[in-house]
Amino acid sequence: MTTAFTPEAARSLGGPDWLVDRRVRAAERLADLRWPTPAEEIWRYSRIDEFDLDRYRPFSADEIGPIGERAPGGGPWAAEVGTVSGMVVVRDGRVVHRELAPELEAKGVRVCELATCDVDDDVRAHLGSATSESEDAFTVLHDAFLAGAAVVIVPRGVVVPHPIVVLHWCEGEGQASFPHTLVVAGDDSEVTVLERTGSPASAHLVVGAVELLVGAAARVGYLSVQEHGAHTWSISTQRAHVGADASLRSAAIALGGDYARLRSESRLDGRGAESNLLAVYFGDGKQMLDFRTLQDHVAPGTQSNLLFKGAVEDDARSVYSGLIRIGEEAAKSEAHQTNFNLVLTEGAGAESIPNLEILNNDVRCSHASAVGSIDADQLYYLESRGVPPEEAERLIVLGFFDDVLGRLPLQSLTGSLRRAIVDKIEHRRVHA
Repeated sequence: MTTAFTPEAARSLGGPDWLVDRRVRAAERLADLRWPTPAEEIWRYSRIDEFDLDRYRPFSADEIGPIGERAPGGGPWAAEVGTVSGMVVVRDGRVVHRELAPELEAKGVRVCELATCDVDDDVRAHLGSATSESEDAFTVLHDAFLAGAAVVIVPRGVVVPHPIVVLHWCEGEGQASFPHTLVVAGDDSEVTVLERTGSPASAHLVVGAVELLVGAAARVGYLSVQEHGAHTWSISTQRAHVGADASLRSAAIALGGDYARLRSESRLDGRGAESNLLAVYFGDGKQMLDFRTLQDHVAPGTQSNLLFKGAVEDDARSVYSGLIRIGEEAAKSEAHQTNFNLVLTEGAGAESIPNLEILNNDVRCSHASAVGSIDADQLYYLESRGVPPEEAERLIVLGFFDDVLGRLPLQSLTGSLRRAIVDKIEHRRVHA
């Protein structure tokens, strides 16, 4: 255990007493934690054996500001979205800017910083209510050094017409950031949240958490776009609790990082709840992109669908491991899980491990996974019609991802995401 991540360091971040006490209690547990190894199934094929917390140190309260917003209006990241209803800009885990349409504020919508939210004590109760249900060493570390959080609260019956954007920027050579986003959607409300997370090309650790609390009959769209620098290690948890007759459309785009791991989980708590989980990931160089998912059916008559698609080239690797769990009380539930991977070059590799745990026999479930290269017949077909080989490969890769991109909860970003995928392909050709 590193000496830098101590209870004293956690206390020094300051804030309201309740947050300091919560942080210190978590920090006091760190010395006794058992850190994960690749021998554990949930960390199988990972690079966790390379992880060394001693390489990093937490920020002090003075280092993370706020010192003013570096990208007024959210900068290019926000401009690509178009019209927004609200925005939060977070640097190294602390909110430095927030804005919200006045008409939504009048209806009780809140976009705020955890420590200063002008709402009742429910915010404290909501914090950690999802991630604590799936605790591991990194969620405890996250809680110990949680400087602040972006909070989005939508009251019962309110429809937010345009996306709310949360922008996380994490930087600092040899330092660690702990971003947190909490979304609380009241019964019969509707909101779409875009979260973009990035860092520069420096050695940095990001241990993030996202909690999506979806009330009965609420409709939530959530899109995360991870664009970390080449030397960032990112280990994050995203967990949703979905109420009766509610729907969640959650999508993840992973393009950056050295080692980037996302644990994405949805728990279907109420009868008729539905979740749709999507992901697109593309690794190049020596990257490793690591996904672990859980579709947890607790209530009867629930439905979940998962479609994850990835590509790797150069010496990059990807891992997908997913579990569909159908509980004893979840009769007449339906769950589907699909993971497809393209290996574009010799030296790259992908692992795909689907799993089922079914405790009720009145259900419908399926899973499918595949790892392979570009179909030679598809290449031949395009080249025989005059398409150059490089262009043919680009078209096939874009086509492979297109059905996922077409289902994203925020379509205004599909153009820029396609360009980012093309940039990955072209980067290999330039350096070949």
